[in-house]
Amino acid sequence: MSLTFQPMMESRPIREIAYEVLKKAIITGEIPAGERIVETEYAERLHISRTPLREALRKLERDGLVEYVMRRGVVVRAFTIEDVREIYTIRNALEMLTLPSIIENATPEDIASLREKLAEMDRLQEKDDVEGLSPLAREFHWQLTSLSQQKRILRVIEGQDEYIRRFSAMAIRQEDRRTAAHQEHHLLVDLVEEKDLERFTELTRKHIERSMENCLAALAAQKQNREL
Repeated sequence: MSLTFQPMMESRPIREIAYEVLKKAIITGEIPAGERIVETEYAERLHISRTPLREALRKLERDGLVEYVMRRGVVVRAFTIEDVREIYTIRNALEMLTLPSIIENATPEDIASLREKLAEMDRLQEKDDVEGLSPLAREFHWQLTSLSQQKRILRVIEGQDEYIRRFSAMAIRQEDRRTAAHQEHHLLVDLVEEKDLERFTELTRKHIERSMENCLAALAAQKQNREL
């Protein structure tokens, strides 16, 4: 495991940098669920003292990403069904707020840029390149949402986006949903181009709900495999 930590290049407090590095590693699965975070070991890996590390761990505990377990210490929590539902519910509510502005602001140049992204995704979809397609799908969604230009809402959405990237990667591995989701991406752009807010809103809601359902199915399958 190689955690990227460059405190000398940052102006923020070390505890904040440590928090961001560990948060990203946990969400992406680089530090897997169930792993103990031993203070001495991780302080050495990050080249920091144990005090800022402890402060970072307390913040991660408030986020629900780690927990203190008797006789084990700090342990990375597995994402639960409740976690997934809550995060997608937040994301859905926020996305709905941006849709009228997306429709209003989208220019022909924006539409062309989105279609270029979709063409790149088409090629990966044809090659069944899941690893390449997953990050591009998130880039597509962020590019589309950013057209709203609602900076405060976008900042809150961005705060949830790390979680959504992890969940989307789980959902997109299911071939049937991957094909349907990609078709929906094309239709979303068509509806923005047509300025059809009603259908755009309905499809966006369904798109997020289906992604959540597939993520929940993937989580259930993982849990079942662990129990076998």
